[in-house]
Amino acid sequence: MKLFLSYLKKQLRTLLMLLLLGAVLLGVLLLYKAPLEGALYGLLLCLVLGLCFFAAGFLRYRGRHRALQTALSQLGAGMPSLPEPADALEADYQQLLWALDGDRRRIAAQADGARDRAETFYTAWVHQIKTPMAAMGLLLQSGAPDGALLKGELFAMEKYVDLVLTYQRLGSESTDLVLRDCDLDGIIRRAVKEYARLFILKKLTLSFTPTGLTVLTDEKWLGFVVGQLLSNALKYTNRGGVSIYAQGQRLVIEDTGMGIPETELPRIFERSFTGENGRAAEHTTGLGLYLCRRACDLLGHGIRAESQVGKGTRVILDLSRDGRPEE
Repeated sequence: MKLFLSYLKKQLRTLLMLLLLGAVLLGVLLLYKAPLEGALYGLLLCLVLGLCFFAAGFLRYRGRHRALQTALSQLGAGMPSLPEPADALEADYQQLLWALDGDRRRIAAQADGARDRAETFYTAWVHQIKTPMAAMGLLLQSGAPDGALLKGELFAMEKYVDLVLTYQRLGSESTDLVLRDCDLDGIIRRAVKEYARLFILKKLTLSFTPTGLTVLTDEKWLGFVVGQLLSNALKYTNRGGVSIYAQGQRLVIEDTGMGIPETELPRIFERSFTGENGRAAEHTTGLGLYLCRRACDLLGHGIRAESQVGKGTRVILDLSRDGRPEE
């Protein structure tokens, strides 16, 4: 009954129009003094034919309703097979549904990919942060732990926490990006001061030539990039040291570490790429350089690397204003 009332409501305007036309026709016939019996007979015949068309239309309406209900019950398995459109308007609605389904599939695939990447990262991150935790535990069990070593392991844990927070911020829809003219040397000195303890523990030298540059950037995000590049240099350098200097509007961070194979250089800024050196280190996430590239993209800075196995690596930050983002 509900379905019939729905169809009746859909056809109500048409029915009212037919009744109005019937009333006009009857009035015209009576005006021309046509026999009343003949006029009523003609109207009755029209009414019967109209009811037949109405019934046939309702049967089609019910059939399409059942077909759509069947399609609705199959919705969990993906976009169901829809009945053939009855008119151009229904065809437009079906095209809209297919377009929406395509968007849904794309968004679901992106969400699945992001969830898989996040799961991979957090799993590696948990294992990675357990290394300094275990080292601190062993140092504490030794009875008279070395304070410098404890501080070094605590610092490593802090950097791992900063890394995951940066991963979350860069993955959000908006970032707290504030572009202004910044003193590059001040940003570098703060990063160097932060990692000074590790330079001392690993007995590595640091050569910093003041750049004298003022760059349009976000102080916090560029500081993260410089700090992450220093962290990578320290991680893969066991002798010699790190040099920081400028070449025009480019900042160079150069180490004397193990270097990167030439075949891996094009991929080192990809998400979760660890390479030969990363696989040699325990539980490396391979996310640091990826986050550096993401941050540089936001800031409008270029980043690239040059390296020779056994001789070291040079990472070049292009801080020129040619490629800065629109304000």
